[in-house]
Amino acid sequence: MSAALKIDQFSLMDDRECDARITAAKAILGKRLAILGHHYQRNEVFKHADFTGDSLKLSQLAADSDAEFIVFCGVHFMAEVADVLTFGQRSVILPDLAAGCSMADMANLVKVRKCWDEISTLLDPDEHVTPVTYINSAADLKAFCGSHGGIVCTSSNARAVLEWSFARREKVLFFPDQHLGRNTGLKMGIPLDQMVTWDFMKPRGGLTDEQIKNARMILWKGFCSVHQMFQPAHIDNFRKAQPNGLVISHPENAYEVCQKSDFVGSTEYILRTVRASEPGTHWLIGTELNLVNRLADEMKPRGVTVQFMSPTVCMCSTMFRTDPQHLAWCLDNLVAGNVVNRIRVPEAVAEPARKALNLMLEVVD
Repeated sequence: MSAALKIDQFSLMDDRECDARITAAKAILGKRLAILGHHYQRNEVFKHADFTGDSLKLSQLAADSDAEFIVFCGVHFMAEVADVLTFGQRSVILPDLAAGCSMADMANLVKVRKCWDEISTLLDPDEHVTPVTYINSAADLKAFCGSHGGIVCTSSNARAVLEWSFARREKVLFFPDQHLGRNTGLKMGIPLDQMVTWDFMKPRGGLTDEQIKNARMILWKGFCSVHQMFQPAHIDNFRKAQPNGLVISHPENAYEVCQKSDFVGSTEYILRTVRASEPGTHWLIGTELNLVNRLADEMKPRGVTVQFMSPTVCMCSTMFRTDPQHLAWCLDNLVAGNVVNRIRVPEAVAEPARKALNLMLEVVD
């Protein structure tokens, strides 16, 4: 083992040199290394991934891998899930520690505990409320759910998870993304007036006793900054230009956008649906730009047009932080015998978080 290489030595490298270093490091490390690339990663990084997919799929691949080093090209909560599901027995590495998630940051343990305590002044939440956290959340919130009979969900299995939750208790506290909760609840037939929004900046969420008592779903006032950009007017303009076109949106979009869409589903659902379309189909897609651009390039030779929903560029700035320079830096350090940016979840947090994650896997199996 030698002294760890500094990121400053890589920050001014051009992408071509980084590519060469990444390729060389992968060859040296061989099966000891697995690089995971989330769909929203920039192409310069995504192309180096051994496995690609959404956050849960990648974490499951990490758990099934024999690799000693798991380099997760994604954001912080994803690397945490990989560490939890691998029982800390792999070195899970996040190339850039600044790669977080603004939605995940909207709910933290202090705020959620305060919400739970405030609800408890009206009713016993452990008897009447199931806490459900979207996988886009910190490990300690997954642990909170695991400790209170709750569960984790993804955008693809949210309905199955909510059905399981309502079979046990009459209410759900859903965080951090209000839109996924609302759009899923509507598909289940829950009326809008039985879904209230908990504003974590206000006492008791800004809700009356009556609103809390009558609610079936208490939705955290969180959102994805990327999907917040998409507006119903974007769909209206597309339909004027392409009367036979189809609109597909991620459920992190606002209710009004999803209501105007022909299809609503997870990232994997979007990919699957568009790839199955006939030549001549014209799609408008409401999700992250890198994924849409890659899908557009893939479908163009097949005569399928793919268009990004917003007329302005709308990238996930935290996803964009993982660049070839950081990837080359962490891989060169592994070659030199140094593990940098390892993500570790303390076992006191990992154990209840794992309970909530495994419960989700059992429910949707």
